Amino acid sequence: MKKTVIGVTPLFDDERNSIWMIPGYMDMLTSCGALPIILPFDNGSINEMLEICSGFLFTGGHDLAPALYSEEPIVQCGKVCPKKDNIERQIFEAAYTNDIPVFGICRGIQFINVMLGGTLYQDIPTQMDISISHKMIPPYDRKWHNVNIINNTPLYNLLKTDLLAVNSYHHQGIKSLSQKVLPMAYSEDGLVEAIYCPDKKYIWAVQWHPELSWKNDKAQYRIIENFVEHCK
Repeated sequence: MKKTVIGVTPLFDDERNSIWMIPGYMDMLTSCGALPIILPFDNGSINEMLEICSGFLFTGGHDLAPALYSEEPIVQCGKVCPKKDNIERQIFEAAYTNDIPVFGICRGIQFINVMLGGTLYQDIPTQMDISISHKMIPPYDRKWHNVNIINNTPLYNLLKTDLLAVNSYHHQGIKSLSQKVLPMAYSEDGLVEAIYCPDKKYIWAVQWHPELSWKNDKAQYRIIENFVEHCK
């Protein structure tokens, strides 16, 4: 049977001026029966990407440029990557217009929220009153804190639970939620941890890292498997 091709947005190494990839992104999609491909920073190939790919995974990486949500950067804002911001914006706009399934991880949830009109905390520790650490120490494949899943959301209907333990490694997060998405989960201190777009076939995103925990966490594997199923 022909495998479902899913485009994965690349990470960027500033020091080596090169794209790279965390194996977990690719391995988890492969394990669910998909054929993941690393996309190039080539905005002239968007149409070809749409022809080849049945879905898109938006990865983690650099902080988003605050200008994308009409803010000036604060001191605690990390490095940005205009190349990644630009190509992901074009891919997402095309996928959104053509109702192609999209899944976002960590930066991915932040990116989708911003593309649809939301804003971010540029640095959670200094801009938000938090009661838990959102930036864990290694190893990253273990459970770090709980998220509360909202009843009757797609995530709840998939996992049949209102409490999920997740890993966590980020210093930015959703501040104001886009009016085009709905929340599916919150951390114990109120940060949005999962969203979906009710007006589209499939646009989901999570703040945690299933690419680092899918091997030993059945819930994370099921989330990715569900994404692949919607891409078929």
